[in-house]
Amino acid sequence: MTHLPPKVPPPHFHDTNHLQRSLVQLRSKSNGLEKYIFLSSLKERDPHLFYEILLANMLELVPILYTPTVGDACSNYSHIWRRPEGLYVSIEHKGYIRHVLSGWPAAHNARISVVTDGSRILGLGDLGANGLPISIGKLDLYIAGAGIRPQSTVPICLDLGTNTQRFLDDPLYIGVRRKRPVGVEMDEFMDEFMVAMREVFPDLLVQFEDFSTDNAFRYLDKFRHKYRCFNDDIQGTGAVVLSGFINAARLASAASGRPLNSHKILFFGAGSAGIGVAKQLISFFTLLGMSEEEAKGHIYTVDSKGLITADRKGLQEHKKFFARTDYRGPPLTKLTEIIEYVKPTALLGLSTMRNAFTEDVAKLMASLNTRPIIFPLSNPVSLSELDFDDAVKWTGGKVVFASGSPYPSVVHNNVALEAGQGNNMYIFPGIGLGSILSKAKRISDSMVTQASIALSESLNEDEVRSGLIYPRLDRIRTISSKIAAAVIRQAQKENLDGHLLLRGLSDDSLLEYIQGKMWQPPSSFTSSRM
Repeated sequence: MTHLPPKVPPPHFHDTNHLQRSLVQLRSKSNGLEKYIFLSSLKERDPHLFYEILLANMLELVPILYTPTVGDACSNYSHIWRRPEGLYVSIEHKGYIRHVLSGWPAAHNARISVVTDGSRILGLGDLGANGLPISIGKLDLYIAGAGIRPQSTVPICLDLGTNTQRFLDDPLYIGVRRKRPVGVEMDEFMDEFMVAMREVFPDLLVQFEDFSTDNAFRYLDKFRHKYRCFNDDIQGTGAVVLSGFINAARLASAASGRPLNSHKILFFGAGSAGIGVAKQLISFFTLLGMSEEEAKGHIYTVDSKGLITADRKGLQEHKKFFARTDYRGPPLTKLTEIIEYVKPTALLGLSTMRNAFTEDVAKLMASLNTRPIIFPLSNPVSLSELDFDDAVKWTGGKVVFASGSPYPSVVHNNVALEAGQGNNMYIFPGIGLGSILSKAKRISDSMVTQASIALSESLNEDEVRSGLIYPRLDRIRTISSKIAAAVIRQAQKENLDGHLLLRGLSDDSLLEYIQGKMWQPPSSFTSSRM
């Protein structure tokens, strides 16, 4: 056997700042995908240094590790693959999934898993086994945003085939070469998978991510009362948008003098994210004292065929919940016609249709509202319904804006305006941390709603003065601790908590306990270590 000589750093290496050196190397890369590859390699070589850099440079690195660059990483994953990351569970493992999961090292440490089947990645479609970076990226954000310990995370991609022919034809594609299972075959796989997950990882919280619309709703409904799980596309997106909408509605109502209960919301896009967000926003109105049925009356949904009405033939099951029964005219298909009919105070986009909110649409919203609320939430930026600078320009600076991806500030009338970002990173780390610390039996709707309210109340004085609707992301750990506390208290109210000693803590002591549980990379050890 050949023995390689030991690798010894230069004698004066420890006199230098290796963290700064790594940042210089990162910033020398010419595009986002190269930066993603560099960071991925750094995490393998020196995970503590990777997380130290991430925590110190959140605003710069989050768009690389997640939206929007992770979309490029997924699209090219079979070609940039370098080493095993995470865990693949294949359709070919059906019948012995438990055995596959048991091979994960230190299973007793596992507390949080992000699971995707790669079937609907960030508006990019069915990427199959290339979807694993979604799970890896989300768990990096759990670690950075909520202090979840790296060794307690389990990124999983369900390799169930793909219906995208170019991947099946690609000789470098790393997934199983078959079409996706449907019906009984798919249900049997998911049932076996969830049973095995509970047996192998008894303390695990499962976050479903980027499943196709029908499966996202179906498996959330099927498993949410049996297992400790939630769906970030449906519940996480809904919660973060609800939080932003609470603050946006307050700003709009203060400007117009109209009461909060008069808002009307028009959703452009009725997939799993759109309907999930719409269902979450029912809470905005029920918190004001409305019944659920009254609240539904304030929400309108639009898909590629126009305003969704109950009399439409062949209407998909998940779209029926908000289908209007009070419209009797000819089908409304143009967005401007629908806006003229509904007269919404808020327009939310989850359609993945680039530039769907045209100049005419933005100007019409501004003509109807003193401060129009426009949230183009589709990710990445290349799929956004409206760019921030256009929204400001076309509404004369009146818009209350939030997007799914980050935008730079825009100067209007010598004032720098900041775009709100309805980033799920505000919500899911706190939900996960609170659920783990409380040993919650399951994740209830009320726990998610309380997380959203806690986020809406987390703005500091400077952020309020600046007219922001979301706090700045560089305070994410403070925000996550407050959300975790709200989640824990709601779990206690519903008797869903397993860590009963936390019930005796005051609110201040609970917050202190949560912050004390957040993992920190040992910076003094890593900044000069290779």
